[in-house]
Amino acid sequence: MIDKARLSTLPDAPGVYLMKGERGEILYVGKAKSLRKRVRSYFGKHVESRWQIQFLVARVRDLDVIVTDTEKEALILENTLIKQHRPRYNIDLRDDKTYFSLRMDMREEFPRLTIIRKVTRDGAQYFGPYSSASAAREALKQLYKLFPLRHYPLETCRRRKRPCLFYQLRQCSAPCHGLISAEEYQALVEGAALFLRGKNRDLAKVFRERMASAAAREQYEEAARYRDLLRAIEVTVEKQKVVTEGGDTDVLGFCREGNDLSLSLLFMRGGRLIGSKNFVVNWELDDAEGVSSFLNEYYGREVVIPDEVLIPVPIGDEEVLGELLSEKRGKRTTLFSPSRGTKAELVRLAVKNAENSLRERRDREAGAETLLGELKERLHLRAIPRRIECYDISTIQGRFAVGSRVCFRDAKPDKANYRRYRIRTVAGADDFAMMREVLSRRFAQVAEEDLPDLIIVDGGPGQLNILTAVLRELKVEGVDAVSLAKSRVERNMADEHVARSDERVFLPERKNPVVLRQNSPPLLLLAQIRDEAHRFAITYHQTLRGKGAVTSVLDAIPGIGVKRRRELLRRFGSVRRLREASREELAATPSISPALAEAIWTALHENDEGGAPS
Repeated sequence: MIDKARLSTLPDAPGVYLMKGERGEILYVGKAKSLRKRVRSYFGKHVESRWQIQFLVARVRDLDVIVTDTEKEALILENTLIKQHRPRYNIDLRDDKTYFSLRMDMREEFPRLTIIRKVTRDGAQYFGPYSSASAAREALKQLYKLFPLRHYPLETCRRRKRPCLFYQLRQCSAPCHGLISAEEYQALVEGAALFLRGKNRDLAKVFRERMASAAAREQYEEAARYRDLLRAIEVTVEKQKVVTEGGDTDVLGFCREGNDLSLSLLFMRGGRLIGSKNFVVNWELDDAEGVSSFLNEYYGREVVIPDEVLIPVPIGDEEVLGELLSEKRGKRTTLFSPSRGTKAELVRLAVKNAENSLRERRDREAGAETLLGELKERLHLRAIPRRIECYDISTIQGRFAVGSRVCFRDAKPDKANYRRYRIRTVAGADDFAMMREVLSRRFAQVAEEDLPDLIIVDGGPGQLNILTAVLRELKVEGVDAVSLAKSRVERNMADEHVARSDERVFLPERKNPVVLRQNSPPLLLLAQIRDEAHRFAITYHQTLRGKGAVTSVLDAIPGIGVKRRRELLRRFGSVRRLREASREELAATPSISPALAEAIWTALHENDEGGAPS
């Protein structure tokens, strides 16, 4: 425990405190307006009644403090130290990567919308956030029907002899081929921006004025186009619920059950609810401190920062955090906890979402427990398979052969433990030997706590025999093994219908497969894991094939050797980006001359539609 005499010597100033455990590890990083008052509150005589703090305080053996000049500096330092040390008792959003926004740079010749993850202060406009890439793509799909902006880079489009398919579908105005003037295209861009901001009234007003102006000039086709746009916007807006008037707002709600803190963010844009995002984190301290830590962690990322953030409880540092967000955003952002009115109702709505998210999580956990228990019983496993690994091989006649490992924990993907394996020792198309190499590399040196409960291999008894042989040779014990063979087509030539056999599960030392009821939850889980391993393997295989194809093209160009090829791929980051690069971008590579850049560009695009330029 901390020496009580030391607590009275702590400075009465803003700063950051670091609580350390028995081995000197940092357990928790916190900020304070007054270090003395804040730290003493953990170790005072009333601490026993605050059950959620007991777990942390009981483990604290040492304490460090860092004094800062202002509360804002303390807030910044706290965020930096949390990212550096990842303390056990701080909120950690490391595994959440599903932040997507739409980006449009008005400085481009013909601006277009792209889906991005990171929001940076680069002068472009950002819209969102969206809960997933599919949600962002759906927004784009609807938007293109109203505002036919270009879809692809100009350099790519201008290489084509004719406009792309989206032009035929009336979802692109083909500015790359001069089929729309710069002024008309700019009007579409401005309309799309207003629509994405939720400024539908302003947009309707602008379009009505333009329709009236075009009609007055007797340009009836242009007036009819604006009329159709107005009708389409009205139909779209009718499907969207306008909750409140105002600008961009994020609304936070939370609920708590034990150490699980469920938080829900509602995203309001132009008074319209465009989406939400839920988080469940482990938190053992005060609710207000948990909300403050979450906001600091969330908005410390590259995300869209709104005009205001509504919070369910006062957190004590609203003004400081608002000032920090305003500096990061470049515009004013405020945080406050409304007590009545429409905004208070929005907070209550966010709280309901947080409660529902936590309830669904509990239901999923209970369902997963039942499912894994049934899987254990049906496959006669030693224990409930909480951690399952699955392996697959992907190759075409032995070329670019790769293996994959996916991991599921409690019936959910654990992507941090996915792995890819480039086959090193096997020549030719020998799937069994490739599987042996992958499994041997995986289990050659592994700690007992890193072992899965169940291993699945894609295939039949042959692949299963390889797995059991490797485990036996490497003396890996306590792990169950099965193989899952895909269903086969069974067609009677006299019958016009095509039938498929059942999915088959094979166990070691058993000739006949285990019969699981088709479409039963245990079999569907096994098939899901197998299909995920196949997807993960084949995407890596395709990546290597693409790199191999480009590498072979580069190797055929006089003047391109291993060093320059490596420099090009390192500079552009991906094969796709290398293909999209212009001649000028290629020539900007230090060792590439303009003539060599022209040769590279021609070689990479000789199979494009229309061929390479003569």
